[in-house]
Amino acid sequence: MKLRDFYRAAVAAGMAADPRGEEGVKDWLEQRKKKYEGLKGEAKEYFDTESLENPYGDTRILCGTGEEEVARVLVGIDVDAGEVVLADRLREKGQRLDLVLAHHPSGRALGNLHEVMGMQADILAAFGVSISAAEELMDSRAKEVERRLMPGNHTRAADAARLLGIPLMCTHTPADNHVHRFLQERVDSEKPKRLGDVVDLLQALPEYKEGALQGAGPRLLLGDKDRKAGKVLVSMTGGTSGNKKLLENLAGSGVNTLVEMHMSDEHRDEAKKHHVNVIIAGHIASDNLGMNLMLDNVIRTAGHPIEVVSCSGFVRHSRL
Repeated sequence: MKLRDFYRAAVAAGMAADPRGEEGVKDWLEQRKKKYEGLKGEAKEYFDTESLENPYGDTRILCGTGEEEVARVLVGIDVDAGEVVLADRLREKGQRLDLVLAHHPSGRALGNLHEVMGMQADILAAFGVSISAAEELMDSRAKEVERRLMPGNHTRAADAARLLGIPLMCTHTPADNHVHRFLQERVDSEKPKRLGDVVDLLQALPEYKEGALQGAGPRLLLGDKDRKAGKVLVSMTGGTSGNKKLLENLAGSGVNTLVEMHMSDEHRDEAKKHHVNVIIAGHIASDNLGMNLMLDNVIRTAGHPIEVVSCSGFVRHSRL
């Protein structure tokens, strides 16, 4: 499987798992195309044309021509220059490594992170929040994230990969879409009655068992295990944490329990104010689940085995 096909398979898998559905993704791409066609001069020159086919600005090939054959991949949750040097060292020791694959974005993909946050408005709307309120509040939060990321030195990992001649890629939202859909469908299917039942549902999965062994497994942040779970929203995709003001809207729409990867103290205080239960599934454990599900789909598309070497917080659990 060539690198470009690996990348396209990851994007396609992310689109298939997108909570907005096929029509929602299609609409986003159509709006992106209209925006591009309306640009002139310098604005058009610097436009990210890859976004005309890939709706996830935080998922990119960061180093590589796309022609490289991919049969053995070093996969990590976070990849910086150190992990790239690790890949080079493993190569020196005789191991074949065709690609370094990160979950969290870097390079241009990190600079584009705010662009995927708008999808959270559609998720919230599906749970009864006013789309106008969701879009307005998510837009302000996305701009805040964009400003926060602007000063960063984003290209360190990609620069190391370029100098060492190692292909590098990141897949953020496609993996997050997988864990979001998987857990929401499981919650909807099993209908856990109490908060403790939701935690047990998570704990039954190998990624969360591993997280618990590392001291980073599921836990109750707000609420008691014997309280009724009520209407449960799994919030696992859309770049990063949304606008805390939306917690009031969620409570008003009848959502009783949130299942999140992580939550700031500010968001926790807001959830507590509006009597919303919060379960923290675990950040890295959730990222592991999303990456494992996505890799399964990429390997299915390849039609042949792709060997995965784990590093930087990633543990492979295949469901093939």
